[in-house]
Amino acid sequence: MPRQEILDRTQKYVQPFRITKGDGFQLKSFDPGTTLGLKLNKQEASELLQQGTSWLAQEQDMLYAQDRYSLLLVFQATDAAGKDSTIKHVMSGVNPQGCQVYSFKSPSQEDLDHDFLWRTAKCMPERGRIGIFNRSYYEEVLVVRVHPAVLEEPNLPQKANTKKIWQQRYEDIRNLEQYMTRQGTIIRKFFLNVSKKEQKRRFLARLEEPQKHWKFSEADIRERGFWDDYMKAYEDMICETSTPEAPWYVIPADNKWFTRVAVAAAIIDTLEGLKLSYPTVSEEKLKELAEARKLLENA
Repeated sequence: MPRQEILDRTQKYVQPFRITKGDGFQLKSFDPGTTLGLKLNKQEASELLQQGTSWLAQEQDMLYAQDRYSLLLVFQATDAAGKDSTIKHVMSGVNPQGCQVYSFKSPSQEDLDHDFLWRTAKCMPERGRIGIFNRSYYEEVLVVRVHPAVLEEPNLPQKANTKKIWQQRYEDIRNLEQYMTRQGTIIRKFFLNVSKKEQKRRFLARLEEPQKHWKFSEADIRERGFWDDYMKAYEDMICETSTPEAPWYVIPADNKWFTRVAVAAAIIDTLEGLKLSYPTVSEEKLKELAEARKLLENA
């Protein structure tokens, strides 16, 4: 497929889902089942994704060689929305040497003894690399907000645990993302938007298929009982932390093949915007390479 056609396609799958300003954002306006009219069978979807991952691998190679920028991809979603499989399929062609993946579960005691951004801040990607956060610092305005009793665990000072805590945390997150962007870390955030009906179907599949039993957790079912609270928390999170520099992408997640295509398109669009290239070799270096060639040819 010609390069320009691929670029046109990425824009089609990116623009409808990118949120750069949260004012007026409503999660109910985004259909978890949409495919933007795209109808593909499994083979066609796989081929389209393969084209995207192949291009992504080329861009990642230049990112690594240039060693100037880093890219942070943040994935947030309810259980069974497909975070793991999306990361696996979209990043399948990327050189592991240039990619760093972190999955953030329940915080350890060491984590709780630090500020709420500490455990993720120390995992930010190095220049030249792609960092992937499977869950992130956003858990601190999601799970903790839905279950405020969790705030008691870090033994926060009273002045840090007031009615303003969520607005303060949104502000802290915006400041962190602005700072990281200024230092050359490009941030893109993905909310995989799965419907309650599709989540139920996937949970039942985990119970019915032995190879998926390991994925099942009673805690997931309990959390499902807080669905409306979580949707409100996700909506507020996107409203408060969407910026042009660190936008959110509200990606439809009821159809996994479309989720993967849309996420790949957003990453490609981001890397393409950096105008990456391989480092230019100096005249001195070219002479050194020519001498090396002579030595090898005469060896």
